[in-house]
Amino acid sequence: MGETRLWYSLFMGVSGLITYWRWKYRWILSFSTLVSTVFCIINILKPEIHDQSLMPALQSVWFIPHVTVYMFSYSVLGCAFIIGCIGMKKHKEIYTTTADELVYTGTAFLTIGMLTGAIWAKDAWGNYWSWDPKETWAAITWTIYLLYIHIRLQKTYKSKRLLYGLLIAGFVSLQMCWYGVNSSGGTEECTFI
Repeated sequence: MGETRLWYSLFMGVSGLITYWRWKYRWILSFSTLVSTVFCIINILKPEIHDQSLMPALQSVWFIPHVTVYMFSYSVLGCAFIIGCIGMKKHKEIYTTTADELVYTGTAFLTIGMLTGAIWAKDAWGNYWSWDPKETWAAITWTIYLLYIHIRLQKTYKSKRLLYGLLIAGFVSLQMCWYGVNSSGGTEECTFI
C-alpha cells in the first residue's frame, strides 16, 4: 500500500500541474500539493508499509503497469472530483468542460488499468475476472464514469448537478475500490490495486 500511495502522490502532483497549465485553476495546485504531501507524510510515519517481499502473484510483469496506470487514472479522476465539488457550488459551464476532459482521460487510463489487471489476473490466478470485491468495485467505478461520459455526449441531462453528482459518486466508488475493500477485509488476494 505504501508504494501505491507514493505513486498516487507523484501523479496527483502531475495531474494538478497539468490541470493548472491547461485551465489556469490556481487552487488545484494547492489541493494537489496538499494531497501529495498528506500521502507522503503517511508513508514517512508508517515505514512498515514498505515491505520489500511480495507474494508470488504480485511478482508478475503485469503488476507494475497495472498499478501505475491505475494510480495515474485515480489522480486525474481525483482532479475531476474536485472540479465536480466546485462546480456543484458555482454552476459554471467551464467546470463541466474541464471535468469532461479529465474524465475522458481518467476513464481511458482506468480502462487500460482494468485490461492490464485482467491479463495479470489470468497470469497469476488463471482467470481474467472472478468478481471478487475489488473487481466488482472496479466495475462499478468504471460504469459510473462511463455513465457520465454517455450522458454528457448524448446531452441527456437537464442539470449540471447530475453530472457533478456522478463525478462525486464515481470518486467515492473509486475510494471504496482502492481503500474500502482492503479496510473491510473484503479481499485476500490482492491488497495493492
